[in-house]
Amino acid sequence: MAVRDKAGRPVVVVTGMGVVTSLGAGKTENWSKLVAGRSGIRAITRFPTDGLKTRIAGTVDFVAAEPFSAPELSERLAELAADEAVVQAGIGAPGQFPGPLFVAVPPVEIEWPQRLELAAAAGANGNATYDDMLRAAATGRFRAHHARFQFASVADNLAARFGTRGLPISLSTACASGASAIQLGVEAIRRGEVDAALCVASDGSVNTESLVRFSLLSALTTANDPPEEAAKPFSKNRDGFVMAEGAGALVLESYEHAKARGATILGVVEGCGELADSFHRTRTSPDGKPIIGCMRQAIADAGLAVEDIDYINAHGTSTPENDKMECLGVTAVLGERAAQVPISSNKSMVGHTLSAAGAVEAVFTLLTLAHQRIPPTINHQIPDPAIPLDVVPNVARDAKVTHALSNSFGFGGQNVTLVMGLEPA
Repeated sequence: MAVRDKAGRPVVVVTGMGVVTSLGAGKTENWSKLVAGRSGIRAITRFPTDGLKTRIAGTVDFVAAEPFSAPELSERLAELAADEAVVQAGIGAPGQFPGPLFVAVPPVEIEWPQRLELAAAAGANGNATYDDMLRAAATGRFRAHHARFQFASVADNLAARFGTRGLPISLSTACASGASAIQLGVEAIRRGEVDAALCVASDGSVNTESLVRFSLLSALTTANDPPEEAAKPFSKNRDGFVMAEGAGALVLESYEHAKARGATILGVVEGCGELADSFHRTRTSPDGKPIIGCMRQAIADAGLAVEDIDYINAHGTSTPENDKMECLGVTAVLGERAAQVPISSNKSMVGHTLSAAGAVEAVFTLLTLAHQRIPPTINHQIPDPAIPLDVVPNVARDAKVTHALSNSFGFGGQNVTLVMGLEPA
């Protein structure tokens, strides 16, 4: 394999992967359940759901964290995924990762239970000012709690745990965040600034407030029973996405660096495309230009033609709007091949892991390449005639896959597409 790509840049390879979802912890458990068409979506038991329109989610209940503390759960999920990736890569001495850290995390704020507790500690007979709250947050047991609710706290703690180099980068680009973290790592290696990068994305945001907010946007499904049948990407009867938790991590290296240390190459990140439209806070532009441009950029960045693409890991949220627009984009980009190229949605099984989705699905795309087996889109019982795509309905499929797209389209028109491929013989 060439050390440089067609544009003369270092080739970026993957040497370690880690993943945690509602299906379980680690690549082995996730992959076996994914290709079996299993769902990790279940009734929420972590907090009361009385009065909520949506009472299901892809929660990660096997990881302990303080109730309603998204930063704490996000950090623990990130640690699990990153640890699996770093161990598989076998890179550096323990606690001395030889490169920077890029972390995608959800927007961080104090949830209502902690706000009320802090307000009570601030006193002022229920009329606490912002200054009163700051003073209370800096004292006693609230000091550690306040530190947890800093946007960069997850990245800072991960950097200390894994000994990454330089200041860690935290980012949040809505549902494209995980793919953005990978793109930053790819670009740093391509510029020759680093030989390796640890790219992590995590989200533990399933709580009452998040459910209410997404529900007010009419984005969530209300098909609560049975939970495992709620996510129906590309189906005519789809009615919204299912919130979920999870984390994904990749160890990226230049091909030259990986080969020099005898690392096993798991795949190649061949291209990245990024495009935003700022059309609407939740909807994408009706002409599909941002989605179309994003995929075309990624394919061109990889030095490939559309005829080279064998599979698409869809954003596939199961909302009426997103699935329709993704179909429009895929059809415009692939042309006559659109109906022949398989496209499936992992979210039908794990739900929408929000900030983590781009990294979680990048791991699944690499596993698809490694196993030459495409996970299905489950719950596809009523096809949508307006979406004439091969969505790999309900049952996994063996297929020859050399180059694959992984789409991540976020609220606010933030879009990233990754192209991943196998190491050429």
